[in-house]
Amino acid sequence: MLGFPYVNVYSCAIRALRAGDTPKGHIMLKHSTPGLAALALSTLAAPLAAQEPMPVKVFIGAMFEIGENTGDRAGELQHWYERYWSETEAQDVPGAFSSMYCNDDGVCGAVLGMGKVNSSASMQAILLNPAYDFSQTYFMLSGVAGTPPSRGTIGDVVWGSWLVDYDLGHRWAPEEGKPDAPVFMPRAGYEDYRRFELNAQLVSWGVELSQDVEMQDSDSARQYRQRYPDDAAQAAPSVKVGTHMTGDTFFHGPGLSEEAQYMAELYGADDYMITEMEAAAIALVIKRLHGTDRIASLRGAVNFDQGHPDETTLEHLDPAPGETAGGFAETVENITLVGAPLVDQIVANWGDWKDGVPAPSAE
Repeated sequence: MLGFPYVNVYSCAIRALRAGDTPKGHIMLKHSTPGLAALALSTLAAPLAAQEPMPVKVFIGAMFEIGENTGDRAGELQHWYERYWSETEAQDVPGAFSSMYCNDDGVCGAVLGMGKVNSSASMQAILLNPAYDFSQTYFMLSGVAGTPPSRGTIGDVVWGSWLVDYDLGHRWAPEEGKPDAPVFMPRAGYEDYRRFELNAQLVSWGVELSQDVEMQDSDSARQYRQRYPDDAAQAAPSVKVGTHMTGDTFFHGPGLSEEAQYMAELYGADDYMITEMEAAAIALVIKRLHGTDRIASLRGAVNFDQGHPDETTLEHLDPAPGETAGGFAETVENITLVGAPLVDQIVANWGDWKDGVPAPSAE
């Protein structure tokens, strides 16, 4: 045990070294015992080692959860949590919507919150936290969504090829324009963040790895689909690719669905497939810090973006008991079934992935 004079030298030396007064600290240690010098230097090194950031290989962002992370009705995080983080401890991230989870393989995830402001604020807090190293991270933005019945169905899972912000521009009431003409015009100045083309090679990997996934379905969803005359709406769930349209406005009805497709075409993007509330905003945060080459956006369709021919838009938004679409539980499971093969591929072959997306498999 150190005597009082040596404790005094030890404490003063540590304070000097931590304050950046290296000569003073070293002089103090020089006039102490060798054992005291070693103890002081090891004490100083310990917190520095503890601050070494954790390299994150894959980050999975969900937007909401229902109840607990496991053991009850699943929201967007639960199946990811049960697959990757059931044995991990929650990690607090100041400024984020919820706790973060990380496993020993470098797969992390969190609920980011619903809507553009909520989710992007969480993503920025997480990315700027010094406990984590996101310099080589792949991002999986994951959640439920709506789809137009002309192109998709309940239970589909869609890889985003483009992310388009629905809200950036000018809009006016239809009666204030020309009959049947568009009521949206893009505003100059938003060009760099109103749409994002995602890495086609990463999308190809996602599609290739998920093409043989056995999609889950339900009797209630099968029955509900038959209310729509479209072939795409009546089809069984499958994996698709297309534009994800991000809007804080929960737009609904055939008119606004057509407007979303018009915007996708206006911006040179692929066909509008998914309506959601977060992806473009999160992508902007990631882009400013790390670029967009490692972003994957994955959405499962739990509703159509409009009513069937015998239903008004308001009736579809506020359905009577027994008139809702089924298939929610199956869709949130499908999202993880489709996305997990890409996560596992990246982690298992990190040497091939850490410096960028490799060429798709030749098989």
